[in-house]
Amino acid sequence: MPNSNSSSSRRRLIVIVTAAVIIIIALFSAFVWPGWAMKDNGGDARSLQTQSAAATPTIEASALPKNASELVKAFPDAVANYARTGVEATKDWESAKPVEEYAVTYSTGAKSKDVAMVIGQWSNSSGAKTQYDKLTAALEGDTLAHGNVKVSGANKGTYVVKTDADDDAKAVAVWQNDTVVFQVTGGKDAVMAFYQKFPM
Repeated sequence: MPNSNSSSSRRRLIVIVTAAVIIIIALFSAFVWPGWAMKDNGGDARSLQTQSAAATPTIEASALPKNASELVKAFPDAVANYARTGVEATKDWESAKPVEEYAVTYSTGAKSKDVAMVIGQWSNSSGAKTQYDKLTAALEGDTLAHGNVKVSGANKGTYVVKTDADDDAKAVAVWQNDTVVFQVTGGKDAVMAFYQKFPM
């Protein structure tokens, strides 16, 4: 008559070994091949790194003039991946009698993606509104965006972005923020990305 204790021990050993083998196979298939249990963060991490890198200019911002006004000092060194590469006084809007007016260029380092700005300040918001209305009335392209400019929840002006009437690959954004008017021109994609990030 066989030893029942020995037989039971053998069966228990077989069950334990079989269970261990199944667990090892499951772990191997989950984490080594094909890796279904491992969360793939590679794509997200690469995407995040790309976005972070894209948000930082690859070129240095130009220095501001030594006698820069408070308005000029407020021009950011960088906007997303654009660096300020030039600031000079201009008279584009001289007939509207701004207190001060500047031509400002921002670049990624690729000249074809440069955006050109004209920024003017008036002594009061009504003067700025008059210039804003004049500029926007002259825009004839398709409207890409428009709305209100709000600062701390208060409405300080309006904005509009339109394609260039002569070249729909280009665009113009114009906005008024209280006493200051901004105009940005450049490639459509560049303008759309730039104006939304500009902090003034």
